[in-house]
Order: sequence, then C-alpha cells, then structure tokens
Amino acid sequence: METAKGTSDSFDSFSSLGTYWRALLHTPHRVWQRGCAVSTVTDQMTEVKARSGAEMDRKLQWWDVIALGVGGMVGAGIFVSTGTAARDHAGPAVVISYLVAGISALLSAVCYTEFAVEMPVAGGAFSYLQITFGEFPAYITGANLVMEYLLSNAAVARSLTSYAASAFGVLEANAWRVEIKNFVAPPGFTHLDFLAVAVVVVLTVCLCFSTKKSSTFNLVMTVLHIAFVLFIIVAGFVKGDPKNLTTAGAAAAAAAPVDDATSRSGFAPFGIRGVFSGAAIVYFSYIGYDAVSTTAEEVKNPAKNMPLGVSGSVIIVTILYCLIALALCMLQPYDMIDSGAPFSTAFRQIAGWEWASNCIGAGASLGILTSLLVAMLGQARYLCVLGRAHVVPYWFATVNSFTNTPVNATIFLGICTALICFFTDLQVLLSLISIGTLFVFYMVANALIYRRHVVVGKTSPLPTLAYLTALTTLAACFVIVWQSMDSTSTVATTTTTSVNNNSYSSCSGSAALLLVCCASLSIFITGVFWWKVPSVHKGKEWTVPCMPWIAAASIYLNVFLLGSVDTDSYIRFAIWTALAVVFYFVYGVHSTHDAEMRALNLEDLEEDHQVTTCKSTAGYCSSLISLVVEFNSATEDHVTVNMMDSKLPTSGNSSTAQSLDINPPAATCGTSCFEPQLINPNNIPAVTAEYIAIPASRR
Repeated sequence: METAKGTSDSFDSFSSLGTYWRALLHTPHRVWQRGCAVSTVTDQMTEVKARSGAEMDRKLQWWDVIALGVGGMVGAGIFVSTGTAARDHAGPAVVISYLVAGISALLSAVCYTEFAVEMPVAGGAFSYLQITFGEFPAYITGANLVMEYLLSNAAVARSLTSYAASAFGVLEANAWRVEIKNFVAPPGFTHLDFLAVAVVVVLTVCLCFSTKKSSTFNLVMTVLHIAFVLFIIVAGFVKGDPKNLTTAGAAAAAAAPVDDATSRSGFAPFGIRGVFSGAAIVYFSYIGYDAVSTTAEEVKNPAKNMPLGVSGSVIIVTILYCLIALALCMLQPYDMIDSGAPFSTAFRQIAGWEWASNCIGAGASLGILTSLLVAMLGQARYLCVLGRAHVVPYWFATVNSFTNTPVNATIFLGICTALICFFTDLQVLLSLISIGTLFVFYMVANALIYRRHVVVGKTSPLPTLAYLTALTTLAACFVIVWQSMDSTSTVATTTTTSVNNNSYSSCSGSAALLLVCCASLSIFITGVFWWKVPSVHKGKEWTVPCMPWIAAASIYLNVFLLGSVDTDSYIRFAIWTALAVVFYFVYGVHSTHDAEMRALNLEDLEEDHQVTTCKSTAGYCSSLISLVVEFNSATEDHVTVNMMDSKLPTSGNSSTAQSLDINPPAATCGTSCFEPQLINPNNIPAVTAEYIAIPASRR
C-alpha cells in the first residue's frame, strides 16, 4: 500500500532505477486510482493553470477569434475536396453537402463553446474531458490530437510548396523540391522540401514571440485569402452557366444506358445518399475551429467573445463554402469537373481566363499559411496542458514570462513538424492522418451531456451512461445500414438484369426501413432521457440551448462521419493509441501519481499545523499554517510561496510580504489566484518562513 508520507521516493518515481522499478510494480494500482480521476473547474482554473508559472496574456477580441477560426478552416482543402464531392458523390447538390457539414460543425462548435466559456483555459478538449470522464480518457484524446495536428501540419506545410509553385505557373509537384539521388531512401522519402521547413520555422518563431501579433498576421493573411475566394465566387457567377446545375455534361450522357440517359442529370443526380456521402468528404474542410478553443485562456471576456468567435467563424465559412461550390458547378457540369484541381481546370476552359489558375495557387498558398498558423498555435497549447497535468514531462507546461506563450511546447512541436515535412512525401502523410479530430468532437459532445446530468457523489451516472451508449449504438447501426445501401447500389449499377434490379429494390426498401427505425429510436430515447433525467449542472454565463438535443445530434452526425473514414485510418488510430497507452503506463500515470502525493502531503501539513488567528498587520485574515525551518547557507535556497484565494496583502505592506517570503506578482495579482509550490517537509532547505497560505481547494 502506497502512502503519501515517507521518504522522498514517495514523491518521485523517477529518482533512481530502483525507485522506478518499484513504481512499475505499482502500475496496475496507480492506473486504477488515476485512470478515472476527475479534475474540477476550480483546479483547472487555479492550481493546474498556475503550474505554467507566468500567465498567458488575455489580449484577443471576438474578431481575433473569428479570424483565427476562418483562417484555421479555409485552407487548401476546399480547393480539392469540392471537386471530389461534386463529381463522384453529390453532383451540384454538393452545395447542400456543405450546408449539412456546416450544421454538423456548428453543433460541435457550440458544445466546445460551453466548456470554453465555463473553463477558459488552454487545454481545449483535453481539459473538458478531464473534468468529466477523468484522466485516462482525456489523455488518450489529447495524445491523438497532438499526433493528428503534427502529421496534418506537416502535410499542409508540404502542400504549400506545390501550390506556391503553381502560382508561378509551375505545375510539376516536386519542381521546387530537391531529389535525393545518391542515397538509398524508400519511396515517399526522396524529395527534400526546404520551403516547407522555412515556413514552419518562421511560423514557430511568430508563435513563440506573441499570440496577439500572430493573430494580427493571421487576420491580414485571412483577409487576403478571403479576397481570393470571393474572386472565384464572383467569377463563377459571372462566367458560369446556371444550366450546369441541372444538366450533366457530354461524358455522363455517353456513359449512361440508352434507357436511362437522363438518370445522372438533375441538381442531385446521386440522391439523398449522395448528398450525405458528399457531406462526409467536405466536412474535413471545416476542421480547424477546434484549435480556436485552445485560445480561451488568451481571450478577453470569454463569456461573450468565445461564442461569437467560434460560432461566427463556422457560419461565415459555411456561407463561403456553399457559394464557392455553387460557383464551381456553374462553371462546369459536375461530371466534367477535375477532382484533383477543380478550380484551376475550370478556369482553363474559359477563353482568356487561363491566368486565373495561377491566382488559385496564390489563394491556396495564403490559405495554407493561415490554417497552418492556427493549427500550430492549437497543438502547442494542447501539449502545454498535457504538461500541466503531468501526463507528459512538466517542461512542456512552462509559459515564458517575457512572451507569455508556451515557448517550450511550441519549439518542440515546430522542430518535429519541420523534420517530418522536410523529407516525407505528401501522400505518405495523408495516409497517416486519421480520425483523431472526429473522435474528439464525438467525445466532447458526450462529455457535455454527461456534465449536464451527472455530479460526482450526488447523482448516479448510470442513466446518463446508458443513454450515451444506446445513442452511439443506434448511430453506429444507422451507419452500417447506410454503408450497406451504398454497397448494394454499387452492385446494382453494374448489372442490368431485372432479377438483380428487383433484388436491389427489395434490399433498398428494407434498408430504408431500418434507417427510419434507428433514427426514430434515437429520437425516442433522447426524449425519454430529456424527460426523466434532470439537468443538475448549468453554466452561469453561456450555455448550449435545447439540451440534450443539440449534443445528441452532434454525436449522431460525428458517428456517421466516422463511418466514412477508411480502414487504414482506423489502423493508424489503433496503433498510435496503443503507443500512447504504453507511454501512459511507463511514464504518465507515475508522474501524475507523484504530483498527487505531493498535493496530499501539503494537505497533511495543513491538518497538522492549521491555525485560524489573524496574523496580518493590515487587518486581513486567512487560514494559515505555521512552519519553521532552518536556513541552508550552502545552497541558499528559498521557499517561494504564492498566495491563492488568500486575503493577505501582496503589496502595500512590504514588511508582511518579506516576513512571508512571498514571491508575489504584485502588479497583476489583484483578485487572481496563485498556487503555492508543493513542498516535501523532509527536504526543505529554505529560509525561515512563519506562515504559508493554504489554498481554499485544499482546505
């Protein structure tokens, strides 16, 4: 049985090989203790936040948040995914696909926003899950997010070189890369990309220097990028033909059977299933707003600015996406769209507008810069908060006192991104990017419902967990049936016999009935849950309306989109998750255990030495403990004690501050809360200190 008291080994599992080996023997017990350990909003806002030392500056306004959201979402993806979705899945109805995907993104965004308003810290989804489902689920989510960001950022940086070259009329993808000829390298690792590395390095320096200045740079680049997007929209409306929205091109007419020559014409030639399949593809163009939630710790008045910024950016991007998709389908019949370079090809078909294809490359390059900036900003803050939670080395949690940014995490991830994009081919990276972000959206929606209806120690979590499990199961069944309809449809289109057609009609009817049953049951159990299980927690400043319906719809849509992800992505997700679990077992759980033991040791000090008399000459009272230690002249170390939730003055009475040996941020403290360092009484080489303030959360 492990205890909080004893030797220093109780507080450092990594002090020696012997100590670490003994810690490993306690791994099952520690995982059982720590895996579902739930944090609190108060802890996240005070104790955990204070572990970074300096605070991040709150300088961002709602327009900064909107610019970061728009810049993070409107990248190069729209210039590729629109063509694939229109040609192969939805036809001109890709406009509706973007609308459906935008609604799904908005549902997830508002779930994020409630957490960001109630708990405006840099942890994003990791912190939200830590206060609901506990440490291990939050860690797995955070680890997958960091890896997803790392690989996707490398892929985006790599694609910048190709788009920048196309802006100058160079269409060869590797023209601006250096090929390795004298070294043996596997395929996909033979072209070095110096431009991508340079861009990553420059953005890393910007993010280290100042979040506000980086936001200003992003705002300028986003405005320029949106100008290019608006140019495409206007040009498409002016030079396009509305008939292309309902009429297929010559290729479709020639390919269609004689008795079915018009089957592929119309606004939605692939039907409602094609619209939703297209939505699953274009949804990835919306990914990026989640990174904005990590800036909540740097936003002024988050209760007002976060809902405006996050939701506003998703709405603006949805409108832009629908308009640009409509412009593309007006420029060319959907079946003649080039899925690889849809906009460039469309403008080359217009006499005298060949030059516009170069503008596409320039606009895409600007989009890459903004989306890469926002994603690199988000990934550093995720890693910073993982460090605060001690599941990764604490070094990553440090916030620089001069720049007020997480410099260590930013530089580390910047170096990793630069190394990966330097030699790894874009196709290799794209094959590794997986379902991490969609999985996080799904988890955050579940966490919001759980938090609204469960208070630990007061309400039973079983009804809520049963509802969430049933809803996910029904959503998964819906996806399986939907995918089977796609497979059946594919088989039917390759045959012409009446027997096969009748079989397809029968299967299609049964599948449609199952879809209706799954959807109806989902609505029914959500209604029962809403009626029978009361809400026990609600934010004070801003909350998601129409709960649990909004979060339930988000869960359903995210499960549907997860069903569209290919098998290779699930394999990558499983492999990386397994590696993350191993790291948690060999490091994370022991590091968090040590932090908990140090905290419990402080509580023991409080119980042993608590006094309640007023000791302040300024007339303020606080719960104090008395602790006398000897000065160590050899090391001249000092106990630095920051006050948290204490009424002792931090300025105005210098003698009090000196007697307490306080290290106060006198100019910025005000009513803010600061955490005292965790002290092991067996190892305190320090000056004599009469009193140490005990935080309210420990009392």
